[in-house]
Amino acid sequence: MEQEVPDLLGYIKSNNIASNALQIRIDKSDKILAVIHKQKVLKTYPVALGSSKLDDKLQEGDNLTPEGIFYIQSKYPHKKWQYFMWLNYPTAASWKKHNQAKKEGKIGKNASIGGEVGIHGVVKGRDFLVSTGIPWTKGCISLKNKDLEIIYQIIGKKTPIYIQK
Repeated sequence: MEQEVPDLLGYIKSNNIASNALQIRIDKSDKILAVIHKQKVLKTYPVALGSSKLDDKLQEGDNLTPEGIFYIQSKYPHKKWQYFMWLNYPTAASWKKHNQAKKEGKIGKNASIGGEVGIHGVVKGRDFLVSTGIPWTKGCISLKNKDLEIIYQIIGKKTPIYIQK
């Protein structure tokens, strides 16, 4: 495995890498967020999710993290988690999976798909939730606050975010 860059922000700035040239990959099984440029993993960060189950999000309230390709629809400071990067969930693919699950009786006919899934930090002093991988969110991806500060600076609205098992 290749060596990760020790200073991701410095590397991105010194190499003049635009946010749309990066990819974010979130591996739910390994609980890792990887920052990728030209097929090379630049840096990885531990994450916490909403459930120890690795299933795909099908409905509101299941505390599962959705799978697929997403983008940031909005970024803003957050009073609890420092920053919030709101994903464009549900996507057309999310709706298709949701409606199929209704047809198959996996979820109730009146189930809502949910929304407001994003990438955020933790309440100050609670980085251990991420370090230990404790599932505590309602389906969001949570980073340690110091890691979130870096990711917040490098992600743009055109940075693809791949979430997979």
